[in-house]
Amino acid sequence: MTNLSAANKLRYDLAGRAALVTGAASGIGLATATMLARNGCAVALNFLADDPRGAEAVANLRQEGLNVIAAPGNVGMSGECEAMVEAACRQLGRLDLLVNNAGTPGVRQAVPPARIDLITEELWQALVQVNLIGVFRCSKAAAPFLAETRGAIVSTASIAGLDYVGSSMAYGATKAGVISLTKNLARGLAPVRVNAVAPGAVNSAWQIEWTEQARKHSIESALLKRRCEPEDLAEVIIFLGFGASMVTGQTIVVDGGLTL
Repeated sequence: MTNLSAANKLRYDLAGRAALVTGAASGIGLATATMLARNGCAVALNFLADDPRGAEAVANLRQEGLNVIAAPGNVGMSGECEAMVEAACRQLGRLDLLVNNAGTPGVRQAVPPARIDLITEELWQALVQVNLIGVFRCSKAAAPFLAETRGAIVSTASIAGLDYVGSSMAYGATKAGVISLTKNLARGLAPVRVNAVAPGAVNSAWQIEWTEQARKHSIESALLKRRCEPEDLAEVIIFLGFGASMVTGQTIVVDGGLTL
C-alpha cells in the first residue's frame, strides 16, 4: 500500500478513497488536502464561504488535474455544519477520512495566563463553538458514512491542550477538550478509528501575530531546531488516516521536540 520515495516521504495509493478536510483554505488543512489529492484521493475542501482562499485553493488543485470539490460552510454553526458534511459525503460518493482541522484562536495576539481580564464570554463562545463542538458536529454527521467504509477521523488538537501555553487559556481548554473527545469518539465509533495530532509552532497563515523574537524562541527551544511546516502535520494526519491500523484514541505530538 505504501512506499518510500527518494525524498523519504511516505506515499499512499489512495485511488478510490475519499476525504473531507475542514479548514482547508490554508495552512495544515490545505497541506493535508493537497497531499491527499496528489496521492489519488478524492478530497472535499471545507472553508468559510466568504474566504476567497478556499475557492482559489480548489481551482489551483483542479488545474493540477486533481479530484477535489469545494465544501463551503461554518463548522461553528449548528445545522450549517451538518448540512455541509452530508452534502460533501454524498457528492464524493463515500467517505474514508474526516480531518477535523478547522479552528480559530479568537485573538490576534497571544493572551498570557495572568491577563484573565482579557478572556471574555464572547471569546469562550467563539472558541468552544468552532474548536470543540465543531469537531463533534462534523464527526457525528460523518459517522454513518465512515461506518460504511471502516474509515477514520483525525482531528487537529494542539500542544496548548497538553500543559503548554498557547494563544490563550480558553484556546488551550478547547484543545484539551479535543484530546478528551478523541478518546471518547474512539470508544463510541469503533471500528472507525479516531485520533488527533497536536502541533507545536507551525509556519502557516494562522491568525496569531507572533513577534520575530517569539518565532526565534520557538526554533531555539525545539530539539530539531526548526518550526513545523504544514506538510509535517499533513504527513502524520495521512498516516493516522490510512496507515496505523491498530492506533485509535491517541493524540500524536508533532512539535520537533518543542515541549521536551
